Amino acid sequence: MALQNIKYLVQEKGGQLVAMSVPKPTIVEPTEVMIRLKAVAINPADCKMIDQGHRVASWPLVAGLDGSGVVEAVGDKVKNFAIGDEVVAMFASGDRGASFQNFAVVPEMMVAKKPSTWSFENAATLGVCYLTAMMALGIGLKTRLPFLPGGPKNGFTPSSVLILGGSSALGAAVIQLLRLAVPDCLVLATSSPQHHKHLTSILGADEAFDRNSTSLITEVKSASGSQGVDAIIDAVGAGSSQRNIFDTFNPSGPQKYAQVWTGDEEIQVPSGVDSVMFRGRDLLHLQGGNNIMLALQKLLEDDSYKLPLPVHIVGDGLEALQKGLDMMRQGVSGEKLVVSV
Repeated sequence: MALQNIKYLVQEKGGQLVAMSVPKPTIVEPTEVMIRLKAVAINPADCKMIDQGHRVASWPLVAGLDGSGVVEAVGDKVKNFAIGDEVVAMFASGDRGASFQNFAVVPEMMVAKKPSTWSFENAATLGVCYLTAMMALGIGLKTRLPFLPGGPKNGFTPSSVLILGGSSALGAAVIQLLRLAVPDCLVLATSSPQHHKHLTSILGADEAFDRNSTSLITEVKSASGSQGVDAIIDAVGAGSSQRNIFDTFNPSGPQKYAQVWTGDEEIQVPSGVDSVMFRGRDLLHLQGGNNIMLALQKLLEDDSYKLPLPVHIVGDGLEALQKGLDMMRQGVSGEKLVVSV
């Protein structure tokens, strides 16, 4: 059993990753789980923390929100996991709970068992996009979440929803969860044309549209029976620059607009639009939120939740994290960047 932990940290805002060898962390709270990372996924949020200091309380910083691995140790009160279990988890940037290292410690409620048929690399991409998609529905639109134990069983039931940025990791997760939450809803999405088949054939969107089409508004309204959509979930902050997207609303409908927090100022909306900003840290305000990973585990077991996006493995070993971050900064479309450990 390894006694050392290699962590990749950033000494100051805008810095490069630096490897440091430290003692392996220990279990402090009885409900904690230690995970030996086998794969780490890279998120835009990692770059924003490192480059701009978004939500960074202090430096140096160990980044990393997504990953999968094998349970190395458990606290005395951990009920659902044992040493050797293969898991996916949601990690917390900062230090001992971040995924840019060999070993990380997270609360049991942030862990789910990985299906044996899933690779570590695929499983590593699930956490952040799934969590934020749950916030899009439960907080942003206030829909019912029947697959979340203890979650809201009643709520807003849209007849049609347009998802902006359907080929983002968040958008791809929203498509699937919306289909599960409101099965009869007309699910529409925007993306680059090369991703349309994936959004419709694999993830379950009813129709996908070219995000740059000059006739996008007309196309969306036509698909929704010429009336327009009840709600928009903006997974990429498109509403800040694509102002005419609000014309896709049914003027007589609820006009709900759920916008993800991107680190920028809240997007201002036209009069009559009901706008709510959502973010991953809204978990504390979601009914049944403590069961969010239990819900993911069941969805995976039932094969009800698919891999949101194709995986691009950028390298083997934590030293490849810097390459992955640099690739993310250059722009990534329709895939998730992952480092094998």
